[in-house]
Amino acid sequence: MSKLVAPHGSPALKALLLEGKERQEVLEKAKRLKKIPMTSRESSDLIMMGIGAFTPLEGFMGRDDWKGCCDDYKLPSKSGLFWPIPITLSASQDDAKAVAIGEDVALWDTETSTIMGTMKVAEKYTIDKEHECKQVFRTTDQAHPGVKKVMEQGPVNLAGPVTALSESYYPDMFAGIYQRPAEARLLFEERGWNTVAALQLRNPMHGSHAYLAWVAIEVCDGVYIHQLVGKLKPGDIPAEVRVKAIDALVNKYFRKDRVVQGGYPMEMRYAGPREALLHAVFRQNYGCSHLIVGRDHAGVGDYYGPFDAQKIFNEIPPDALALRPLCMDWTFYCYECGSMASMKTCPHESKAVIDENGQYRGGARLLLSGTMLRKLMSEGKPVPSEFSKPEVIEILKEYYDSLEEKVEVKLHGFATGDSGRK
Repeated sequence: MSKLVAPHGSPALKALLLEGKERQEVLEKAKRLKKIPMTSRESSDLIMMGIGAFTPLEGFMGRDDWKGCCDDYKLPSKSGLFWPIPITLSASQDDAKAVAIGEDVALWDTETSTIMGTMKVAEKYTIDKEHECKQVFRTTDQAHPGVKKVMEQGPVNLAGPVTALSESYYPDMFAGIYQRPAEARLLFEERGWNTVAALQLRNPMHGSHAYLAWVAIEVCDGVYIHQLVGKLKPGDIPAEVRVKAIDALVNKYFRKDRVVQGGYPMEMRYAGPREALLHAVFRQNYGCSHLIVGRDHAGVGDYYGPFDAQKIFNEIPPDALALRPLCMDWTFYCYECGSMASMKTCPHESKAVIDENGQYRGGARLLLSGTMLRKLMSEGKPVPSEFSKPEVIEILKEYYDSLEEKVEVKLHGFATGDSGRK
């Protein structure tokens, strides 16, 4: 019998993805159904339901669950089960009018022109989008990428149970990294792990990430480096580059028997504290007993305080989740300590000064972040060696150099092209 934490709200994973002959039969029927277009976020949510990561959800939420989730973190349809972010499907007025309650529809990914699944329409309803944004994102500012996505949704939500028919390109593009929850659980069990700490990553793994993982390994049986391979906002480093950089770090600087790498297909919402709770829910489904929550978890811009994602775990009922947060303070490299440290351990308070050539000029604390790393790389500035391991820096440098080459080729083509302009 497994000693791993049980899935959320269910004794077993509830995967909705059909396979083999059954999948083919349903897919053939789906080709004759009315198509409901999905955004990339909705497609990724369907995949998460398909692989069991959103256990125990059985489909896109109806109005009562949408409201209960927004206002009270509860799903009335699941006896008040804890759930932190609405999982909904929107439609245009015309598409909503074209389908009847009780009708089966095909769920169509417009970006890949793929039938991703089917749904039996159980409900059609409208929502207050601004209310959802205030509750989930704590802002209605459309400069926030998550808010923008919600406000651009169709005016009607469709709800009902779903079947998933595709995982899109993830298993092929990220072979060896992409995992379903059942696959991750099997890996943990094969290693004899009972306690597993998940490290959420959407940036290349810099020194602070590695430090958090090493600390987690000291208190748990192992760490699950769980990379987001779904859609990100413009400017974020692509998943395939991130995977390569993390591979380089893990393969050389971690014990193989204490780390598992994985990838999951959910699209980032950048909802800060609320998204940290959603990360906790599906990490529990993956078999993790703990979630590492550091500075600015799942945040964007200045919409959230640096540790709001930790505080929110104290604001929900203690029995809402079986998974527990592993809260970590601000971490950095300290030149006085000569090592990675945190606000809890380091007595040196001065900020390190790095010149434009990447050379240390004094002070103690070198604060590390994915935002800072992207900024230095994109501007072609040297990255201090304390920021991350040289193997990671080299991979990222190659990526940013390739971007510069593309820009130069484009500019050169524009300057010399035969556009006919004189």
